[in-house]
Amino acid sequence: MPWINPRGSIRKSLLTLLLPAAIALMVAAWIVHGLLLERMARGFVEDRLQDEVAFLEHQLRQSGSDEIRNISAGDYFEEVFHHAFAIRVGEQVHSSPELWAPALQPLLAEARSGFVRQTHTEASAAITDFLAYRKALNLEGEPVVIVVAEDLTTLQHSQQELHIWTAVVSGILLILLLLAIWQAIRLSLRSVAQLQQGLKSLQTGDRHRLNMDAPAEFQPLIRQLNLLMDTLDQRLTRSRDALANLSHSVKTPVSAVRQVLEDDTRALDPEMRQHLAQRLSDIDHQLESEMRRGRFAGPQAGKAAQPVSQARDLLWMMGRLYTDKNFELESTLGPDTRWPIEEHDLNEILGNLLDNAGKWAARSSVLTLEDSGNQLMITVEDDGPGVDPKELPSLGTRGVRLDEQTPGHGLSLAIAREITERYDGRLRFSNRATGGLSVCATMPRERHG
Repeated sequence: MPWINPRGSIRKSLLTLLLPAAIALMVAAWIVHGLLLERMARGFVEDRLQDEVAFLEHQLRQSGSDEIRNISAGDYFEEVFHHAFAIRVGEQVHSSPELWAPALQPLLAEARSGFVRQTHTEASAAITDFLAYRKALNLEGEPVVIVVAEDLTTLQHSQQELHIWTAVVSGILLILLLLAIWQAIRLSLRSVAQLQQGLKSLQTGDRHRLNMDAPAEFQPLIRQLNLLMDTLDQRLTRSRDALANLSHSVKTPVSAVRQVLEDDTRALDPEMRQHLAQRLSDIDHQLESEMRRGRFAGPQAGKAAQPVSQARDLLWMMGRLYTDKNFELESTLGPDTRWPIEEHDLNEILGNLLDNAGKWAARSSVLTLEDSGNQLMITVEDDGPGVDPKELPSLGTRGVRLDEQTPGHGLSLAIAREITERYDGRLRFSNRATGGLSVCATMPRERHG
């Protein structure tokens, strides 16, 4: 709706919608009540008039032909009848009470049956608004016209009074309804205040996760926030572990170089210079590896992954880092396909697996992306020397390196395994029949955690 600001207050938006709706419904109910009251009152009067005309007709038919004129001209009907009426038998006309005679006697001139509604605006008129029922019949050869009428003025006054009282009661109910709406909105939005307080407690460190005891509408939001907190905590843990491993790896060569440089009694011969250069090269490789991993990860957190697009970007980067090797992508997924994995985490899985394959591949490495509907699969294969089958179970363990001659910390596969397991997945290693290592990461589409 254009008058609702999506960035505005929820309370204001609800009131903007509910208050006019409640007022409109009450007004509509009041109007319908007036129409129904008018229809019911008119129907009641019409039924009474028809019944009394039938009573008059019955009495006249019960009288003999000689008594019809005497009954119609006498005071019999005045004694047992309470409506205004007029009767024409032949040329003889009788009406009661006399006050109604000017209004009813003109109706006797027509011999048509049916209801007649007349309203007189003249100030001299004694009866200003009435409803009459006229019936023409033939009794004993005599033409007879019967008219029975009821003054609607008193009935309308009663209707108006009842309608006004209905409006008063409706107004009171409307006020109570508005108060109930306000209270319901206030109580419903109390959960938002509790959520805000929970976020403040997270910020101050009083709690580690948001309380799941919240309305059903907030459960997905709280679940996603807790998952985001899990992601950030695990990312921080990985960063600390990587920093600790890097510090430990760099500390030894830095201490060795420092000792040599601080030794004033010993000259730097070519062999020693070469040794120092090698140590500094090791440090440079280690720092470059960590910086590369940071580039793989990217800055995004909480953003859904686009596996094909991200894989292509990483394969291009790997081609620049390992210029003598070929990296290929095999997948039937569309370029706009999204996986329920954070972009940062998928980048780390793909980047670490491809980096490991790039180190060991002889000429090429193949990345395969598959989606079976309920399971996501990432497979990276290289044509390198492979791994001793006895060592396969130890792959993916933090700090384990099967070849100390290759630069690295033994973290790439461990990080990929930890992220995969966090998504309730599994990282498996196997040797290819044609040679080389195959690493397969499988993750369910729906997480259980």
